[in-house]
Amino acid sequence: MNAITLQSDGRIEHEGTIVCGAPLNFLSAQIRLGTAYCLRSYFAMFEVYGMLVDLNEFIPTQLTQYRQCTAKDCLCDAFSHLEFTKTVEMIGFPEKRLEIYTAIKGVCGDKRLEIKPYGFESLLDLPVKLGGLKHLVFGDRVDAFEFDTVFTLFEFIDGIAWELSFHVMPEHCQIGFAQKE
Repeated sequence: MNAITLQSDGRIEHEGTIVCGAPLNFLSAQIRLGTAYCLRSYFAMFEVYGMLVDLNEFIPTQLTQYRQCTAKDCLCDAFSHLEFTKTVEMIGFPEKRLEIYTAIKGVCGDKRLEIKPYGFESLLDLPVKLGGLKHLVFGDRVDAFEFDTVFTLFEFIDGIAWELSFHVMPEHCQIGFAQKE
């Protein structure tokens, strides 16, 4: 499989060379994350490769939120890093179907936690790592199987944009959420 490395400054590297111009032919390429890759690096990629913004309708709004954050130290103590994962779930009732989806979670020790209570200003400088694939059979989360997997550039871009569209709240909403806990 064709592989690329996503660098921490937002640039894409292919076979030791930085991709100049349109990166669309790399959307199906397997990704690796470069040293010091963080959520800020994900948004920097859209600054370098503007045409990637059109891949998901949530990205323009998220870029606006990203640009309003400080240039560094957007961290929280709740997580050591963020992890991007994939799940394949076989469902047998009431209809048989197979669902494949990605998620990004905050990692604290051996726990994977929702990032919903945290805004961009708490997540941007957390390291991002690629996780594995979890296979669930008929909703049995106890006997879930875990595998190594690969992620494509498109899965990564779309998966994070989708997840952030649900899991990141404006600051004024976070205050109310924290008080309810």
